[in-house]
Amino acid sequence: MHCPFCGANDTKVIDSRLVAEGDQVRRRRECVSCKERYTTFEVAELLMPRVIKRDESREPFNEDKLRAGLHRALEKRPVSTEQVEAAFSQIKRSLQSAGEREISARMIGEKVMEQLRGLDDVAYVRFASVYRSFQDLNEFRAELDRLEKEDDVPPDSAGASGNKNA
Repeated sequence: MHCPFCGANDTKVIDSRLVAEGDQVRRRRECVSCKERYTTFEVAELLMPRVIKRDESREPFNEDKLRAGLHRALEKRPVSTEQVEAAFSQIKRSLQSAGEREISARMIGEKVMEQLRGLDDVAYVRFASVYRSFQDLNEFRAELDRLEKEDDVPPDSAGASGNKNA
């Protein structure tokens, strides 16, 4: 690493620490030539898969779209910013760890619904109604009935979340 002060090539690491829940390494460095100290942050560069849309076109993964979808579904719901960011990070991690070069928009939508289901039932139904394009009230009612049945199952029997944020 070049020194940002004098441009020398030789620097040494004085201290390293994990930050951002272990996703980054913070390094304190010192230039061997001018003795100035500075901090660098190291992050693994993982490529996100390309998204295959419903019409079979492909586009780069867009974090802003994912974040906006989560925020739209959770608007005016009692869910903290930290919970939203944790859900966002979990979805991204899941997509990266899949190891696929391309992933369908449908799969991303399912992962979003899975996270929303754990956060807030109302947000889940909001997102599902748009994502699954409910055509009429009967489809909407069927989804609500399914959601209610899952909530009635004791958490230890089927692994249901038992979330009652409605």
